[in-house]
Amino acid sequence: MIKLCIFDMDGTLVNTIDTIAHFGNTALKKFGLDAIPTDDYKLMVGNGSDVLIQRMLKKLGADEGLQKSVHPYYVDIYDKDFMYLTAPYDGITDMLGKVKENGVNTAILSNKDDSTAKKVSDELFEKGLVDLCLGARPGVALKPDPQAVFEIIEKFGASKDECLYIGDTATDIKTAKNAGLYSVGVLWGFRDEEELRTAGADVIISDPAEIVEIVKNR
Repeated sequence: MIKLCIFDMDGTLVNTIDTIAHFGNTALKKFGLDAIPTDDYKLMVGNGSDVLIQRMLKKLGADEGLQKSVHPYYVDIYDKDFMYLTAPYDGITDMLGKVKENGVNTAILSNKDDSTAKKVSDELFEKGLVDLCLGARPGVALKPDPQAVFEIIEKFGASKDECLYIGDTATDIKTAKNAGLYSVGVLWGFRDEEELRTAGADVIISDPAEIVEIVKNR
């Protein structure tokens, strides 16, 4: 019986690729660098904002030393306008409601900076749909390290076989595997089926409603 669903945020619950590209390119322009096409960001996100900026600078062949200036600027402008171009994917809010109706706890675990992740969650999802949201925090390893997953599981008193981990990238599937959880790969996010399958997703789905069925039947 499933008692806890842990969701990735960007590319799983929330479509933020235009948001990330906008603030990423705004930061690049600030420091005299060229913009990067939005679709290219889909392959650079998923491992936290620090790694994102590293990948952006590398793609442009820019001075790695710019990291210490570009990264804090990016984080700051994103956090100040965190809802710009951001919305849940179709069917996500309804899915969360039905998961909760089945008595299942819901948590978000994101590599997005913690304060921004919490604000996005609070803005998009009405009270009661998401029980806990955790982002990147000092002293806590980012996904695919399972440290934060274990923290969430302990908080809700669930066992590993009572949990689902749902995400759209290989990082998410590796996170689930590192934690010993059943992994659900989603196809509406930033990466493709090949990546999810290669990473070893236990199941791959194309509609959020399928999550409800897994909750009911697993």
